[in-house]
Order: sequence, then structure tokens, then C-alpha cells
Amino acid sequence: MSSANDNAECLGWAARDPSGHLSPYKFSRRAIGSEDVSLDITHCGICYADVAWTRNKGGHSKYPLVPGHEITGVVRQVGSHVKHFKVGDHVGVGTYVNSCRECEYCNDGLEVHCSKGPVLTFDGIDVDGTVTKGGYSSYIVVHERYCFRVPDNYPLELAAPLLCAGITVYTPMIRHNMNQPGKTLGVIGLGGLGHLAVKFGKAFGLKVTVFSTSLSKKEEAVSRLGADNFVVSSDEQQMSALANSLDFIIDTASGDIPFDPYLSLLKTAGVFVLVGFPSEVKFSPV
Repeated sequence: MSSANDNAECLGWAARDPSGHLSPYKFSRRAIGSEDVSLDITHCGICYADVAWTRNKGGHSKYPLVPGHEITGVVRQVGSHVKHFKVGDHVGVGTYVNSCRECEYCNDGLEVHCSKGPVLTFDGIDVDGTVTKGGYSSYIVVHERYCFRVPDNYPLELAAPLLCAGITVYTPMIRHNMNQPGKTLGVIGLGGLGHLAVKFGKAFGLKVTVFSTSLSKKEEAVSRLGADNFVVSSDEQQMSALANSLDFIIDTASGDIPFDPYLSLLKTAGVFVLVGFPSEVKFSPV
């Protein structure tokens, strides 16, 4: 997409009501500040959050709503105090575009827990009081802290899903030391999050087992993504054969699952990470 002047009209795709139907929508972005980056959007991934928000699943969507928070593009303008980006850089933007940048959580790199609340990429309240509009649009303005450099030789269309799905699994994997070669990892579900968890796991040198309710996922898990093992989670014999064998499990399932059968697969002091979307978390004490 071609560059435009500051405050140029932005073309997006917006939902007007909980039907979630998207249609063309023209609007204005906020003026670029001294520490802001403006980028022409070339690609934007599709996340379940886009569906949930456009259909008002949480009951707080503000219409018209422009979704999208797996954004990649090319810098077209930078503020006068921007230090880390220049026009022409390939960049990405994820689920947040700002925060207070002053509280203890922001200072510890935990901006998602900002004391004043992070500014969501879409359907949030921006620094000028306007409602943020996401990446299903022609360009966006963000604080440079929430803009990430993408190597020039890395395809922008491949980088986009890393800005939400990728970081959602990568962050807990690093935080809980799931990058130790030779350790064992179980991945529950093989959707947008799950397939990236498998790829990260293999890149870290882990022995990866994929759990799915669908046998049809086996070829993708083993042949395409390189998983070492595939288990149909409804098969009690396959599940029991893995008792006390896994160092880590990351649950990426989008719906409700029984937790107890999976917890029994962990070794003593094993780690279970939940990044899925269950309606409740329920398990039996041991």
C-alpha cells in the first residue's frame, strides 16, 4: 500500500454490530506523536479474538469495530524522538499499541499487566481518548515501544501470525524453561497456537507429542511439523502409556477439555501451561 500524509484517511474493514459482518469503513487515525511510528499495513493475520470481538462475545465491543492485531508492514513515518525505527523498515505490531510505560509492570517488561491498563490494538481507548482500530486497515499509528523490527529477508506474511499466536506460546515456553534440549513436551490442540508450539518445541530440541481429538491431524503433526508422537486424546490406552512421562504440557485447545487425564502425564514437578480458551478450569486435587 502506498504511503500517505499524516492524518490521511484510513480505509478499513469494520463490524457494525454483533453479526460480525465486515464491510468497508473509512476513518481517521490519531496524529503521530513524537515517540510514535506510522506504518503502511501489508498483512494482518486472523485471530480468534477478531471473531470474538466483532461478535461481542465479551459484551463490551464498541462499534464500528476494526479488528486485527497480527500486523506487519513498512514504516512510512516516525516521530521526532523515535530512536529505533526509520522510514522503510519492516515491522510488526501485536495486541497492544501503548501503556503507561511508567509502572512497575511496564518497567519489568510485563506491559500486559500495566497498572493503568494497556491500550489494546483494537477496541481499546487510545491516548487521545479515541477508540483504537486494528490491522484490517491501510495503516496504523503506534508508540515505538510496541513496534517490532522484522528482518528484511523474512516474509512479512509469515511474520504476521507471530505477533499474537506466536508470542502467546513462545512467552510461556521461555518463562518456564521449555527450551531445554532433550526434554519432553506435550501440545494439546493443533490450531493456530498449537502448530506454532510444535515448531518452537522442535526448534528448542524437545521431544514433542501432539494430543488431538481428531486422527486427521496426525499427518500434519508428524509429517509437516515434525512432531515425534501423536496421540488421540480419547484413546485411554494411548494416554495411559504416557503416564508420568512429560516435562511440559502446553494446552492450546480453544474449547473445554478434561484436565485430569493430562495432568497425570506430567512428571513430578512438571509444568502445565494453559493458553487456550476453556469456559472453566476444573481438576481434581491429588
